[in-house]
Amino acid sequence: MAQQNPNQKPTTSTAPENMPPDAREALSRLNAVLREGAALLKSEYFWRDHAAWLETQGYKLRPRYQPGWEPDIPAFENVPPNNEEWVPMARGGIVDAIRVKDGKRVLMKRIYRSSHPYEVEITTLFGTEPLASDPRNYCVQLQDTLYPPDHPDITIIVLPFLLPINTLPFDTVGEIVDFVQQIFSGLQFIHQNHVAHRDIGVTNLMMDGVEIFPDGWNQGFPYLTPDGRRQTNFFTRTQRPPKYYFIDFGLSRRYDPSDPNPQEEAIMGGDRTVPEFQIDQETFNPFHTDIYYVGNTIRRLITEGTDIDIGYYGMDFIEPLIKDMVQDDPAKRPTIDEVVTRFEDICKKLGPWKLRSRPIPRHGGIFKGLQHHIEHWKRRIQYIAQGVPPIPSPRPSK
Repeated sequence: MAQQNPNQKPTTSTAPENMPPDAREALSRLNAVLREGAALLKSEYFWRDHAAWLETQGYKLRPRYQPGWEPDIPAFENVPPNNEEWVPMARGGIVDAIRVKDGKRVLMKRIYRSSHPYEVEITTLFGTEPLASDPRNYCVQLQDTLYPPDHPDITIIVLPFLLPINTLPFDTVGEIVDFVQQIFSGLQFIHQNHVAHRDIGVTNLMMDGVEIFPDGWNQGFPYLTPDGRRQTNFFTRTQRPPKYYFIDFGLSRRYDPSDPNPQEEAIMGGDRTVPEFQIDQETFNPFHTDIYYVGNTIRRLITEGTDIDIGYYGMDFIEPLIKDMVQDDPAKRPTIDEVVTRFEDICKKLGPWKLRSRPIPRHGGIFKGLQHHIEHWKRRIQYIAQGVPPIPSPRPSK
């Protein structure tokens, strides 16, 4: 059964001609502000300037990026400010598009090869057979590679249109276990292919949202439809199990398999808390740092939370492992093979009752929590009656 975001109120509409003069004037001024704020950013000019060429390659950008586009917001029309036509992408080097041949929404990323010389190579490696179809592969899958003729240093890679992993809360402990299993397995696969990611974090882990949000989602506000006019239906991770993906191999490197202890200079990614980067030392083993990155991501997202991420009570079963993964001495951290083995042993001790239980958010009001708890129990009874497994399994990628 599809869920609706309990925090999102429906968009209402009032005919401007029925408004008092003061309200009409206020609406006119508001829309003037919207028009100014919706103007194309300088970081988006590249996509506007290449929209026509991209269409010859089979990809159509949103109206916002078409040549000559201007934010056309009528002075007295009650316009939803979340319409994707004037919502910019969070990062100028990335844009969404429609693949013309099948109407599927994709993501495009602009890469300067002089700045990130290995990103295309490593993304291609994990998106090419035989690695692409390996069930342990949780790396974002390359859809296409484009080369703008007027920019010899730029490569555009085409990727699936994915959702941030923290778009919706976890509904059961089993959903958390499934997420952690996939991430551990994915990093094991990356390391076994002699690649260190070097920039793992909440923003570089994504999930397939097509099944969870079957009506699509708004780029800036996922609980709204793409046009921003109404709430979109969505499902829990148990009802529609997602697959999780590692993205952004801009800092990644592949190493010689014969070298058991490769060394790299410190390079700051999104997570700036890496203990070994805080000391006066020239080089580090990037595989050890990856273990910290993943452990700290789980610590922030699941066990402790942050100002942005919820965090949950009752995750004590995984806390000793996470503590070992984030310890200050890199050499004392477990390898990813050890992490996977230890987590498998942990999961064997978790019964169905625990796995189906609702993880209690560390941040949230009592009354809202009670409402969610009642809704959870209704779903829980349905899952048991329908024989839904307590640990969801992702559907094969389409």
